Amino acid sequence: MKEQEGVIKFDLVFEQKPFPETLDLRTLIAWRTLLYKLGLIGQDPRRYGGLGFGNISQRIEEAPDAGDGMSRFIISGTQTGSAERLDDDQFCIVTAASIRENRIVAEGPVKPSSEALTHAAVYHGRPEVRVVMHVHSPELWRATHRLGIPSIGRTVAYGTPEMADRVHDLISSPGKPSAGIFSMLGHEDGIVSYANAAESAGNLLIDALARALTFG
Repeated sequence: MKEQEGVIKFDLVFEQKPFPETLDLRTLIAWRTLLYKLGLIGQDPRRYGGLGFGNISQRIEEAPDAGDGMSRFIISGTQTGSAERLDDDQFCIVTAASIRENRIVAEGPVKPSSEALTHAAVYHGRPEVRVVMHVHSPELWRATHRLGIPSIGRTVAYGTPEMADRVHDLISSPGKPSAGIFSMLGHEDGIVSYANAAESAGNLLIDALARALTFG
């Protein structure tokens, strides 16, 4: 059976509350809007059963450790793909995460993206990473091997502890750069970039997509 995009598969403990006015989302929202305009985040009745796809997150640098060595992070809400530009009330904060227990604790106006556990794995594996972008690009996904993009195998489903474990191992192994991009071959068209700033993570995606498009 084909996986259903956007379905939360982890154990979620969620408290609905207003998004803090003290957190500045302008840069994150600007990059999310650009990814939407490029078709890398969005919602299309012809794709993935018409459900929203793609999400973006940012570590809260000054936050205390939130479990498993991971600081808290802001992430776009589940099924917000249809909006060209998000507002603060379409984000939430992941306050704790456990890959081992398949558990996310979050608070905010909306529930977190179904890929929150994968984002948590990136932040856990690379303490210097500040932004994670998860997009859907058929061109990039199909060109994974030709471009030499690191990948996670086709048997690993999105939003699961196994995916989070593989992501953690992939990006934290010795010699891996502190910023990068990888493909989830078991998650149709799924591509993730990560870096210490939104501009760096976004440019990694745009550069890789430009190279993928040279293949026609």
